[in-house]
Amino acid sequence: MNPADLLLQSYDYTLPSELIAQNPVEPRDSSRLLVVTPTRQIAHQHFWQLPDWLEAGDLLVFNNTKVIPARLYGRKSTGAEVEVLLLEDLGGDRWYALVKPGRRLPVGSEIVFEGMRAVVRAIDPETRARELQFFPEGDRSFWQILEEIGQTPLPPYIQHTQATADQYQTVYASVAGSVAAPTAGLHFTTELLEKLRQKGINQAFITLHVGLGTFRPVEVENITQHKMHSEWISVSEEVIAQIIATKERGKRVIGVGTTTARALESSGFSAYRGKTDLMIYPSYQWRVLDGLITNFHLPKSTLLMLVASFLGEGGREFLLNRIYAEAIAQKYRFYSFGDAMLILK
Repeated sequence: MNPADLLLQSYDYTLPSELIAQNPVEPRDSSRLLVVTPTRQIAHQHFWQLPDWLEAGDLLVFNNTKVIPARLYGRKSTGAEVEVLLLEDLGGDRWYALVKPGRRLPVGSEIVFEGMRAVVRAIDPETRARELQFFPEGDRSFWQILEEIGQTPLPPYIQHTQATADQYQTVYASVAGSVAAPTAGLHFTTELLEKLRQKGINQAFITLHVGLGTFRPVEVENITQHKMHSEWISVSEEVIAQIIATKERGKRVIGVGTTTARALESSGFSAYRGKTDLMIYPSYQWRVLDGLITNFHLPKSTLLMLVASFLGEGGREFLLNRIYAEAIAQKYRFYSFGDAMLILK
């Protein structure tokens, strides 16, 4: 392995700001698709052409997590405004959350929202996230109030958008719990899913609730020292059986998104329900996936490192110097509302 693969600076690249997608395309599958073949050839397609690259008997695995309205605005008892981003459900109306301004919210502080209040119970020394205990008012539940007052938390690089909350949700989202969308799945339409079924391409669903682990920045130069914040996953016995059967038939298992990749690699070939803090970077030995559908990711991100790893030997250089360089030259759209690529091993 190239020693540079373990250095944060090696995952930097320059992206013209006009290529950061501010709005999704309609229909969803009209986005562009950069295909990387097993021989490292590059083809430029559109996402609706995905069935042309898959074979009957292949298995697509999706993350069915659903984005919750995780951004809340409240006030301290002094009247000062507070912004809260929910990260992880701890049960019993307790949540890990990022708060602004955090320095003014020590343990014991109270935040008042419309219909409920929250008290800071603890502070995570590593992430500075707060543990909040919510107290709904009246006979309504926390979730009922959240649906009324919460907002969909779009990433900070999306600053000028006309997107609706539904457009930041996959068409198959069904298990509420994420604070960000598994964006590779945003390209699928119900019609495209049906076309894939008709071609004999099987589908399976796992759950990874996207939280701080996926988008927390890497702040150490040696990426092996970065600690991923754990995220909740569920991979059922049924999905594992589908994966094993697909492999036995000599067909491919293709993950839709880096979150699906992390969930499947965390569970291996066994059902699993719990948390994962798996970080994937070059030198990782992949076990499950034969293909990956993913968007174009931020510089120096753990997602970029995962994709570089999936490409195999020399993957980082090929990813940045060939794939990303060509995508930029061809004016692909980047990040959450951007275009996609399909990598086939």
